[in-house]
Amino acid sequence: MTEHNGRGTKEPSNEGSDPDGRTDLGPNGVPLSRDEAHRLAALDAIPLMDESTPLAAELANNARRRAALAGQTFPVPRETRIFTVANQKGGVGKTTTTVNLAAAMAMAGLRVLVIDNDPQGNASTALGVQHHSGVASTYDVLINDVPMHEVVQESADIPGLFCVPATIDLSGAEIELVSLVARENRLRNALHTYLRHREAQGLPRIDYVFVDCPPSLGLLTVNAFVTAAEVLIPIQCEYYALEGLGQLLNNINLIRGHLNPDLHVSTILLTMFDGRTNLAQQVAEEVREHFPDQTLRTAIPRSVRISEAPSYEQTVITYDGNSSGALAYREAAREIAHRGADTSASGPSVPVATSSHRSSHSEGVTHE
Repeated sequence: MTEHNGRGTKEPSNEGSDPDGRTDLGPNGVPLSRDEAHRLAALDAIPLMDESTPLAAELANNARRRAALAGQTFPVPRETRIFTVANQKGGVGKTTTTVNLAAAMAMAGLRVLVIDNDPQGNASTALGVQHHSGVASTYDVLINDVPMHEVVQESADIPGLFCVPATIDLSGAEIELVSLVARENRLRNALHTYLRHREAQGLPRIDYVFVDCPPSLGLLTVNAFVTAAEVLIPIQCEYYALEGLGQLLNNINLIRGHLNPDLHVSTILLTMFDGRTNLAQQVAEEVREHFPDQTLRTAIPRSVRISEAPSYEQTVITYDGNSSGALAYREAAREIAHRGADTSASGPSVPVATSSHRSSHSEGVTHE
């Protein structure tokens, strides 16, 4: 490759080559870009550590992970992928998983929307968006038919990361939804209208949508299940990890049978993993045995940094991007993104109302 030197002549470019003029080649023989060559060189420069020095080995391992992730962009899915992050058991890391996966994807070049469907509003806090009383929120979208594009806020810290915030008003939505027409489809209809609005306005497509759910199986969670095609279940690596999971799966099957035939559990993420304990290892093995295709290879470790980040209204990705927790979430996000690029078996992420069970609730949606 050549480039102009400003004097009307051309000089060889050094991109992807060393001072001797040799071009660096990847494993498949394709020439590497300068950034990729530097990244691989940084990886090779990190020494391997003896197992007798566990702290040094962990530091070196984290350095390799950082180098492997540096500057990476994730593949763009063929169509918008919509995830509901759900587990009726509290304290398993639903909100933490939602905001950190979303942040990791946005920082890797994707456009991501987080819908905070939990009255606690913790996802809104972590993303640093306004969600005090009086702010237009998920409640207004569900109950007052406010267009979602009037509610969405962009994160100040991460370009390309958007959020529909939740306020305390959402705590009363469960009761108010009972009397509304097509109550199970209200979030779904609002989201599809928003995605079409962006297209009509010539705005870039949203690549991923994550819906954060409360720790219950009420109407808010049902709305989230009807909205999404994929369910992501965070499972804590503790004794009661699988408690209630059967009930959750039964509810997903009911939603699939009556309201959303495209719904399926595509992803299971192990959280709060402590590799030093036999219990965590056993729980991880049991989950992987029962859900071999859905469970991600990456497990999220217990991390002080992950716990600290929300108090600064940040995700761990922006709070301490070099911590083990941030690296784990970035690796999990990369794994999800590559899974989406590698398979088309998951079905459409924006389901069309083709089922007879759903047609009576879909009059407000027009399909292009």
